[in-house]
Amino acid sequence: MTTGAPPPATRGRSRARTLVPLGLAVWLVLEIWLLTLVADAAGGLTVLALLVGAGVLGATVVKRAGRRAFSTLAGTLQRERSGEPPEAAGAGGGNGMLMLGGLLLMLPGFLSDVPGLLLLVPAVRTAAARHAERTLDRRMGSLLQQARVRRPDGRVVQGEVIRDEPAGSGPAGRDARPPLTS
Repeated sequence: MTTGAPPPATRGRSRARTLVPLGLAVWLVLEIWLLTLVADAAGGLTVLALLVGAGVLGATVVKRAGRRAFSTLAGTLQRERSGEPPEAAGAGGGNGMLMLGGLLLMLPGFLSDVPGLLLLVPAVRTAAARHAERTLDRRMGSLLQQARVRRPDGRVVQGEVIRDEPAGSGPAGRDARPPLTS
């Protein structure tokens, strides 16, 4: 027996769910093709040496960037404990892009080594970090803005929602929704 109600509409497959696997497959085929081209031209041992060298360089870059990020964090915590004002947000920046460059170098293949090597150049790394920050701000800025409130005394409080409404204009003078928690 049927109720006569139509079945619920299903959403189609998102564009990313279609294009990401296709892009990964194309990337893998290109990596293998490039490896075989270089192996034919220079020999298998040369390709092996290049892959091992890129992996070691990538691991070294990730290790140094991780140490630098940890020392920056430790210094920030030490300054916070002693009551000194925090440094600017970009003071220890670039570690994330440096780690990404190292990880790209550690991936086997020459296609991933190109952006990995480019991220080792400070000017390229800075430009990529700015672009990534602008993209994240544009896509997630409203979400991040809702999760933090800067109080008049300068403290940042997590978990409160910023409202454009004047205080007391909500139902019964208060927000109907509970604040976000982290």
